[in-house]
Amino acid sequence: MAHLIESAAWHRLIGGLIEALDKPNFWNILLRYLGDVVRFDNWVVLQFSREHKPVVLAESPNPDGGDDELFQDYLNGFYLLDPFYIACMDEARAGLQRLDDVAPDRFEAEDYYQRYFKLNIVMDEVQFNLPQSDGTVLILSLGSQHRFGIDEMSVLSAIAPWVLALMRQRTTNHELREVLPQSMECVSETADTSSALARGSSNLTNREMEIVHLLLSGFSSKGIAQKLKISPETVKGHRKHIYTKLGVKSHAELFAIYLQAKNEAR
Repeated sequence: MAHLIESAAWHRLIGGLIEALDKPNFWNILLRYLGDVVRFDNWVVLQFSREHKPVVLAESPNPDGGDDELFQDYLNGFYLLDPFYIACMDEARAGLQRLDDVAPDRFEAEDYYQRYFKLNIVMDEVQFNLPQSDGTVLILSLGSQHRFGIDEMSVLSAIAPWVLALMRQRTTNHELREVLPQSMECVSETADTSSALARGSSNLTNREMEIVHLLLSGFSSKGIAQKLKISPETVKGHRKHIYTKLGVKSHAELFAIYLQAKNEAR
């Protein structure tokens, strides 16, 4: 990394990134640079919000040129189970985050991990998070088929300040002003998975919906209790009421109900 920073080519590339801030291919240029210093397999730039599903600002191309069905599943409801999304909505902080920083205690045992994350992200993920003044969070996510090593994380941490600065300038001067309004129109046409689930005969409360998302994300009852600052017994009581209202007897059946609600929300 030190050798790279000292090279004239590196400085020319940074200059090129600054000049490309208002160009349509800015994100592709930035990601080509990141790909030269850290190995990753897919990337996406999103805006996270409590009010609507994630808005896609840019993403890595699908190898076959078509839509990525798994990613569409994510946008249509799985994002509510994403540990990164939950962490951003819980307490958004500017900086670099790794999956290990936000993953719940039972993450790899959950259906979300087995049926989406392992198939789409594969092994590891890091995100550059940039909270916005309107309460949304701009994120640049890098997914990898390998675990990011110590050296790679050191490089990402070292470049994070100027990556975030470029993201801030890009969105302030161009991206959200021109891209977001049109994207929001499309988002408003699709009902949220939570709403579809809550509108059913189950009549779940907001707190129960929150616990459903945390359960399916991989949080244990103890983990949920710590996160929500309630007792494990209270969590168990909520879980019992949720199962009764939904007419399910297992975690697998709960996930099946969630999938059904997600499909109804399309």
